[in-house]
Amino acid sequence: MTALRWWSALALCGVVAAAPVAAQKTAPPARTPLPRTAAGKPDLSGIWQALTSANYDIEPHMARAALALRPGPVVPVPAKEVVALGAVGAVPGGAGIVVGGTIPYTADARAKRDENREHWIERDPEIKCYLPGLPRATYMPFPFQIVQSESHVVVSYEYAGAFREIYLKDPGPPQTDAWMGQSVGHWEGDTFVVKVTGFNDRTWFDRAGNHHTENMSVTERWTMTDRDHIRYEATMEDPATFTKPWTVRVMLYRNVEPEARLGQFKCVEFVEELLYGHLRKTPLKP
Repeated sequence: MTALRWWSALALCGVVAAAPVAAQKTAPPARTPLPRTAAGKPDLSGIWQALTSANYDIEPHMARAALALRPGPVVPVPAKEVVALGAVGAVPGGAGIVVGGTIPYTADARAKRDENREHWIERDPEIKCYLPGLPRATYMPFPFQIVQSESHVVVSYEYAGAFREIYLKDPGPPQTDAWMGQSVGHWEGDTFVVKVTGFNDRTWFDRAGNHHTENMSVTERWTMTDRDHIRYEATMEDPATFTKPWTVRVMLYRNVEPEARLGQFKCVEFVEELLYGHLRKTPLKP
């Protein structure tokens, strides 16, 4: 075989060998069927978790040295309360989960958000292990478990042992304000829609000071895109804080480990020194 024929044959073999690879790259992934209940509704049961930096700030944000900063000789530096944490106390950047990028605050509410940021260490309810509220509980860096039947849907959160029942029959107006509100759900096709009301005004959306009043209502939309992914959307309405309704959107991922279990992070005892240490007969030295 001449050199020309040899190179031609080699090139042809390369084309043939590459064809299946190219086809594999362009072929759309196969859609797995949704798990369904006996009534034909998507079965949301499982352990889920968001993979996002939204708990730091739900709006787009750059990485920075810390959440609490103080003026430095050139640029702001970490506050003295967190400087020893080094990189552990830093904030990773993120694209945010707010649809449209920016929360539509009123002027007064935006000023309060900025004030919250300046006093993050004293005010963030997460620091004190208070229940996270909604939608924050969904995108914190902790898993949660959904248990669904034909008559009940409950959600258990690893953080602080938070728990809520999503009523499938409206029990009427909330009897009192609560950290996690009152949830009432119904199905719209394959999307589980949940209206949450009856909040108190003490929860935040993130560590960046984003806030609301007790009059906020949240409409959640849980849509399975395949058996291991849920597209979660939550729309907030609170005329005292926002100029219009706005929405967050985030993907949730199923924990598919065979031994997956929901752990416990009941952090109340972890913050006893922070909250009550000053009441000791002999307080610990700073």
